[in-house]
Amino acid sequence: MTAIVPSLVEKEAAITPSESDLADAANIRYLTQFNTTFTKTAGQMLTVKVDEEEHPSVYVHCSFPHTNRRIYLSIRTIDNKEIGMIRSLDDFSPETTELLEEQVQIRYFAPEITKVVNVKEEFGYAYWEAETTAGLCRFTVRGGGSNTKLISTSRLLITDVDGNRFVIADINLISEKEYRMVEMCM
Repeated sequence: MTAIVPSLVEKEAAITPSESDLADAANIRYLTQFNTTFTKTAGQMLTVKVDEEEHPSVYVHCSFPHTNRRIYLSIRTIDNKEIGMIRSLDDFSPETTELLEEQVQIRYFAPEITKVVNVKEEFGYAYWEAETTAGLCRFTVRGGGSNTKLISTSRLLITDVDGNRFVIADINLISEKEYRMVEMCM
């Protein structure tokens, strides 16, 4: 009995996947202006029609929400099932881009802290009072530092106990007094 041994070229072809093979393996469906239509309902919900398949209520998730909200956007159902991925908003019409950017802005709303008024730590929580781009805010952050993170060399993201996010755009630009209050939470 003779065994059939594949050649080296056949072996390499078998293990060198193309981009479409990788997308198929990961089950990624790329959404383009040619196969996708986005609309907004009277109730301000985003809907999408991909090919002939309609999804009445969808959400936009960013792969890089703190660095680039225009690329690799995941469109998902209310049950968090991915419908498809948008490579870049630049591939869509200005009207569709505006609609999607509006949804991203709503989802990733994070007021910028312009002045830290007070931070008081007590029993494993930090109680913040800060002036923000959305007005004066008072919020509570769990201690331990995992909810106050540097997301770049100078940009600080703070997540409160309710999941609300706040940003200090450049920690190097706040006063020394403010820095000392923030530092005890990092």
